[in-house]
Amino acid sequence: MASNRRIKAVIFDLDNTLVDFVEAKMEACRAVVEKAGCGDADELLHYFLRQRHGFESHYNIADYLRDKGVYSEELYRECCEIYEKVKLESVRVYEGIREVLEKLKQNYRLAVVTDAENGHAISRLEKAGLLNFFDVIVSADMTGKRKPEPDSPLLALKKLNVGPEEAAIVGDSLRRDIQAGKRLGMLTIYAAYGDRNFFESRKEEADFVAEKPEDILKVLDFDFQ
Repeated sequence: MASNRRIKAVIFDLDNTLVDFVEAKMEACRAVVEKAGCGDADELLHYFLRQRHGFESHYNIADYLRDKGVYSEELYRECCEIYEKVKLESVRVYEGIREVLEKLKQNYRLAVVTDAENGHAISRLEKAGLLNFFDVIVSADMTGKRKPEPDSPLLALKKLNVGPEEAAIVGDSLRRDIQAGKRLGMLTIYAAYGDRNFFESRKEEADFVAEKPEDILKVLDFDFQ
């Protein structure tokens, strides 16, 4: 299963690759619904999934409150504060990820490339206790482009001082992470264990599939012990 390429750096996606972000988002939706006193968390989650305002936009909460007939500026503000607070508190690292990063850090430069905004990315990594593992963090607001556009991975490669052929990319999205990596000629590792991309095509194929985090080490020729 190991790759025979000379890899010097590994770029990770953040949400649903390092941390279970969908479950954190669900907890936040439950808290908002409880505050609003109507509907259910699954229903609110689907407002975020519509792609009308963006997966993290608070406007989704406003739409939900209006559709339920309970909107007020005060309730909207309180719900947004609850959403962000509970979402961050609920961030959990996938089992095995910390051990994977500890081993990779011995021989590789590590980066995070995420479509989250920089402040959110830093907060989640700090909450998860993972921030110190990474040499570089690139967020979408630093480049103005989201994956699968190559701008963010390219910036990370530049900061890492490696070429695409010397780097691997690990992510849960076949469309965003794997497609971006393949366009650049990187080694691609699909984090199948975290894929919660409900409406995404599964046509793209990665070089390797990680059914669990420790499979990443097998690709890069580590023993997981």
